[in-house]
Amino acid sequence: MTATPTTDFVPAEFNGTDWSVVEPLLNALVEREVNTAEEYDQWLLDRSELEAAIGESAANTYINMTCDTEDESKQAAWTSYLENVAPKFKPIAFVMDKKLKELAERFDKTEGYHEVLYRDTAADVDLFRDENVPLETELAKLDQEYDKICGKMTVQFDGEEKTLPMMGKYSESTDRQVREDAWRIVAKRRLEDQEEISAIYDKMVSLRDQSAKNAGFDNYVEYIYKAKHRFDYDTSHAYAFHDAIEKHVMPFVAKLDATRQQELGVDTLRPWDLNVDPKSRGELKPFDGGVDLVAKTKASFDRLSPELGEMFASMGDGSNTNGTDNGNASLDLDSRKGKAPGGYQYMRDRSRKPFIFMNAAGQHRDVETMVHEAGHAFHSMYSADEPLAWYRSAPIEFCEVASMSMELLTMPYWDHYYPNEEDANRARRKQLEGSISLLPWIATIDAFQHWVYLNPTHSRDERAQAWLDIESRFGHMGHRVDFTGLEEERKFVWQRQGHLFGVPFYYIEYGIAQLGALGIWLTSLEESEEAALAAYKKAMTLGGTRPLPELFNAAGLPFDFGPETVGRLVDRVQLELDKLPE
Repeated sequence: MTATPTTDFVPAEFNGTDWSVVEPLLNALVEREVNTAEEYDQWLLDRSELEAAIGESAANTYINMTCDTEDESKQAAWTSYLENVAPKFKPIAFVMDKKLKELAERFDKTEGYHEVLYRDTAADVDLFRDENVPLETELAKLDQEYDKICGKMTVQFDGEEKTLPMMGKYSESTDRQVREDAWRIVAKRRLEDQEEISAIYDKMVSLRDQSAKNAGFDNYVEYIYKAKHRFDYDTSHAYAFHDAIEKHVMPFVAKLDATRQQELGVDTLRPWDLNVDPKSRGELKPFDGGVDLVAKTKASFDRLSPELGEMFASMGDGSNTNGTDNGNASLDLDSRKGKAPGGYQYMRDRSRKPFIFMNAAGQHRDVETMVHEAGHAFHSMYSADEPLAWYRSAPIEFCEVASMSMELLTMPYWDHYYPNEEDANRARRKQLEGSISLLPWIATIDAFQHWVYLNPTHSRDERAQAWLDIESRFGHMGHRVDFTGLEEERKFVWQRQGHLFGVPFYYIEYGIAQLGALGIWLTSLEESEEAALAAYKKAMTLGGTRPLPELFNAAGLPFDFGPETVGRLVDRVQLELDKLPE
């Protein structure tokens, strides 16, 4: 933009989940005459602020729903938004998108600062179909139902009712029988709902395939690549990534498995043997509750970067257990019954305040989640001054670089979680091994989605077989873990991956980003920590103003996720592991 105009277009008090409040402002934007480039800049800023305000209202409603899936009023509020605002907003947004495209072309606002916005909007205009709006509403409601099913899953174990995230700590028990009992009871509980979850997924696949056909595509794969604005890579790059994982990562994983099997002294690895320390040193206990987690995380960030420490501290102390708490809270961390599974960071674009949701249960993986989601929050904060809401976020492939980098860059300071140096090194080894051994799972989920949507009329038996074939190729559980007697459970492992339901094809981004995060980590090793943080800040401050390859380049990274890059990074991680005390 040639100058940064200001806006008071949206009232300070605004409920973006009330259509009677939203509609008049949308109509005003649609009907406004725009005759000069300056008026276009103002129109763009006013639209940005309105969409930010609507988005923040939706964000707070969604956050509160996921924080308490048993509160009927919170569920009803989210359902009301899905039924009464989102489907009505989309057709008007399409009209505004057409107007944006036409005005950008008229006033020569298609390059430079405006390039990404124009390119993305033009794609959205091409894809929009009125008949897809109700399908998208139905998909969102199906995803909400999936969350509710998962949120209510509990088991009786160790004398108490426990959520499934709470059961995770038993996977690290040195007592193999405890691990097996915990794994089996969780798997049995999941199987109780597999039929209902399978039915939800069947409907989702059919609706998404229909959406693609409505938009003139042969299949959903072609549609979703354009819908996700994947202008800088295509399916051939995804398949090259799969091949790179098979060639370079599987030997790395096989070596880890052989060592694990030997150190555990077992004939075969079973699914409950994958998370325990192979030297049987007991589970890592990095913190006790959300408040302790936040305090230790802040101390780690303070040492890595006082600036990041201050940014993290602004989010709160971790004591909140009531969702957004009327929009003021920024953290809800502890696992509890009725809370949706998983973890996320949600930027509330009007107040420009991030929110972190997670299910902390006192495990090391919670530490990883905390610093990961904090990285997303830092990205949001670094780009918060960007005038246009659309540019305050980047493509997911780069957003995940922001988060995954923090997992690696904070490792030297994990002594705050683990005063015992042996425990700290165990955690660091776990992180480094995981940074590579996660890649086969990413390839598995991505390849599975390609198969599912290229074969949308498949039967459930065909889907199960495809899952088993793909899983065996990448060895996440297939040939390296003995599932004898657990064949039924193995067929439905994919149902745990919420991305398959709520955000289809959002997964390879993790793989691309992991390679980028490893690249920033290597900068800290080969140049300096300061150099890595400077590159991180430079790139994150850009938000989404530049195409994906330029964002990677701003961080000093190649935009490449083929065999050469994967092989080089795997070799370097192995070298660092060789240096790390066992």
